[in-house]
Amino acid sequence: MPKKRNYAKSFKPSSLAVRSAASAPDKPQRSVNELLANLRATSAGPSAAHALQAAATTPSVPPAIREILQLPETPAPAPRRHPRQRFDASGRRLPAGPPPPRSWTSRRDACTDAASRVASLRQAGSTAGQLPGVYSPDPGSLIDLTIRSLAADWDIHRDYNKYHIYYMPAHLKAHLIRYINMSDFGPLSISELETILIPPPDDEEEPEQGHYHDASNDVIGYLDLSGAVGQSLKLKEVTDLLFPAKQQAIPIDAPSEDWDEVDVSPSPPRALLPNLTHLSLALSPDCASQASWKQLLTLSSKLSTVTHLSLAFWPEPCYTPRSRNLTVTSPQGQRVPYGGTNMYSHSIDQDWSEALLVLRHLSKNLYKLEFLDLTGCASWFRALMERLEHDYIDWAGAWGKISLLRLYSGQVLDPEPLLSQKIARAEAATIAANVERHIRSTRAGKGRFITVERDEIEY
Repeated sequence: MPKKRNYAKSFKPSSLAVRSAASAPDKPQRSVNELLANLRATSAGPSAAHALQAAATTPSVPPAIREILQLPETPAPAPRRHPRQRFDASGRRLPAGPPPPRSWTSRRDACTDAASRVASLRQAGSTAGQLPGVYSPDPGSLIDLTIRSLAADWDIHRDYNKYHIYYMPAHLKAHLIRYINMSDFGPLSISELETILIPPPDDEEEPEQGHYHDASNDVIGYLDLSGAVGQSLKLKEVTDLLFPAKQQAIPIDAPSEDWDEVDVSPSPPRALLPNLTHLSLALSPDCASQASWKQLLTLSSKLSTVTHLSLAFWPEPCYTPRSRNLTVTSPQGQRVPYGGTNMYSHSIDQDWSEALLVLRHLSKNLYKLEFLDLTGCASWFRALMERLEHDYIDWAGAWGKISLLRLYSGQVLDPEPLLSQKIARAEAATIAANVERHIRSTRAGKGRFITVERDEIEY
């Protein structure tokens, strides 16, 4: 008997979507361009953002099933953002790519503190009072900002980097010294000045007195000690630093069999800055009484290479300034001044003998001067053109090379200055003009042409 076979019908699941689509009336199908135009016209507001969030959480459903289940229409996607502007407000081209996150561009507290420390360097005084003919980094350049940052954090570098500061480029050390003296951590002390100019001691052999000469210091020709002299520095300390009295013997690298041929005598002392040509010893107006003309004359006797010098705000030339108000009793019972200059010598007696003696001595030591800054020295401008027998300034001989003389009063007037301030400034400008005429008449073609920078005479 043949085997009975059961032919099962193929299972075809009923498509609810097909039947519903067939029963539903035909709807016009929109093209792709129409859909894109509709999406672009949709505004991206708060409702659109809410709809976009709802669309992200709601699964997509075919249109036929959505009609059967009475589900709302799927919200359209948010319109595309406008392309990023490639130029900023000033017309500069922006870098490629998306903008940086806000956390990158936000100013942190550390950056703000560093900026405030750098701003404490007194930008207005960074170029004022600087000697002419000196290289200085361009304001705002990378070198300028780096040196200012070192000066702003000097309290850290002088302790933690004191063995590395010496190895910075030699031609930038002068600007670091200047910026530190103008910062809140200035003025420099003698130990800090040694940290910048003298190499750190070796562990094997440490010199006790003097220092070995280093060729890198030959590049330094500018030393600005403005504001430090009279406060944290004494001219005697500066003299001992620049011109050491003793120097260690030259170490012997390899021993020799014949000790008679070995020269173990100490090498002669050499200047720390042998090519120093620009020197600023300007004082702070509040510390003018701390200057010593004796120490200046001692230092000037060794400054044979200096051509530019600043003695701004120095007091009246005097060997013994502390004895100006002292008197002694003579055998005849009279009270006579203890020193060569008393408090009435210049104002009433018109006695400039001691001042002329000091200036004549100074002019003979600094016979290579081409520039002299005497800003703030209006009290003794008159001594520049006085003559008492053999004591006077030889503008045609010793100082015949000076071609630029700066004789500003150094007085900062108030917004509404007093009449006394105007008179004092006008008198200083008048005396400076007389000094210029005196120098030109003295030279009479024998020396260089002189230019005197002074305040304008206001009537």
